[in-house]
Amino acid sequence: MEEKFKVLKTMRPWRDAFYYQKAETLYQMTYVFCQRFLPAYGDRTVDQMVQAARSGKQNIVEGTEDGTTSTEMHIKLLNVARSSLQELREDYRDFIMSHNLTLWTSAHHRYASMQEFCKTHNRIEDYQPFFQKWSAEEMANIAMTLCYMTDAMLNHQLKALEKEFVTQGGIKERMHAARTGYRKEQDAELSRLKKAKSRLSTKR
Repeated sequence: MEEKFKVLKTMRPWRDAFYYQKAETLYQMTYVFCQRFLPAYGDRTVDQMVQAARSGKQNIVEGTEDGTTSTEMHIKLLNVARSSLQELREDYRDFIMSHNLTLWTSAHHRYASMQEFCKTHNRIEDYQPFFQKWSAEEMANIAMTLCYMTDAMLNHQLKALEKEFVTQGGIKERMHAARTGYRKEQDAELSRLKKAKSRLSTKR
């Protein structure tokens, strides 16, 4: 079908989205963090943190895939991803506080460099070499920063999707517009052919 009559949206691959790359990093980082710094058995926090990190990543994937047909579902699943990562961020914060570690604020001497690193690095390959080297305090603070940045990116994407939904509607509206546009074009072509036939008949 011609581009102007398309119903399904063309989506950017989710792997190319920076918020997905950061969410994937968070999932792998959280898995290693729990292995290194939390009990192997008897602590529900492990399952909660890993599941929250996985939910953040997977809902981005599912939302983007569903977005080809449903902007509404895309918005819903990205909001689920945000909620999961906010929960994960709070788990990391609780870990820092309950283990008497330092929460790195803007006054901390490593805060600025941490912010810059997390801002300019998205892919898991950038972080993985440090997974077995960072201390619990380093890893938790970096994970919290990634959660915050990913949340901000998702929020920006959601605002764009909400604007798109308001101005363009969902798949029903796109289907209606495609059908209406196609019929109008067919009617215009039929009218043109009738006029051409009439002119030919007049000339005879």
